[in-house]
Amino acid sequence: MNKITDLFKIKYPIIQGGMIWNSGYKLASAVSNAGGLGLIGAGSMYPEILREHIQKCKKATSKPFGVNVPMLYPNIEEIMKIIVDEGVKIVFTSAGNPKTWTPYLKENGITVVHVVSSSVFALKAQDAGVDAVVAEGFEAGGHNGREETTTLTLIPMVKEKISIPLIAAGGIATGRGMLATMVLGADGVQVGSRFAASLESSAHANFKETIVNVKEGDTQLTLKELAPVRLIKNKFYQDVQQLYEKCPTKEELIGLLGRARAKRGMFEGDLIEGELEIGQIAGLIHEIKPAATIIQEMITDFETARKEINNFDF
Repeated sequence: MNKITDLFKIKYPIIQGGMIWNSGYKLASAVSNAGGLGLIGAGSMYPEILREHIQKCKKATSKPFGVNVPMLYPNIEEIMKIIVDEGVKIVFTSAGNPKTWTPYLKENGITVVHVVSSSVFALKAQDAGVDAVVAEGFEAGGHNGREETTTLTLIPMVKEKISIPLIAAGGIATGRGMLATMVLGADGVQVGSRFAASLESSAHANFKETIVNVKEGDTQLTLKELAPVRLIKNKFYQDVQQLYEKCPTKEELIGLLGRARAKRGMFEGDLIEGELEIGQIAGLIHEIKPAATIIQEMITDFETARKEINNFDF
């Protein structure tokens, strides 16, 4: 048992990222049942839909699970009330100031984890009273930090500054990646892209098939003027790059982005005009598998790599 397995009362220090349009109750419960910590992604759910997923998750697993909440959510007060009313015991917050909601959640007996992209924000989260932080590197898919710090450098920098448990994220899809980040100082890992390409992911089959066909260099961070996001280079991405050639205003970028692009791409399967968010590590994902298989393969790979390191002769 380490700091993360002890904190969440789980078997393995593996957390499934609460990804929008990917992380419904089926994925969260499957990960929790397999010994990790499953997270429902509230960012793509209306309040009552979130309540439904929480209730279904409680029926699908007796193990701990949590909810990921981007704090820029327009119905944040209602979301937080639902989480408390439904008895959720673990919340991961992101995209906002942890001081805003951490006291309320802690007062209601909830373990709080905040996602950061720098050691500066990790310290602020610690000062806000969170129980742990997720330090997410530049390699990650979806919305990313503006610092563009890679996981390899971010984890030891954050470890140097904080005393609370540290979870590594960004570019982790294998047991070897998990071991590498833990050697650098992480107590556990948060895995997104690998679980996006799982059988239980709520993403559209078209998107899952696209993930397993992604190769090195097929993703790029863009739209930094709005909120940096890593995307697969499809037609929508190319349209964004063409607009950049004209030195667009922020309003013009918002106009091109429009509404519900992420839903259109990842949930509805429009591979041309949709926004397809995935991490660089997709280049190592070659098959859609059950969540339980993904976890067991990571643990086996982790143990194999650890033995190999012990046999190194310097």
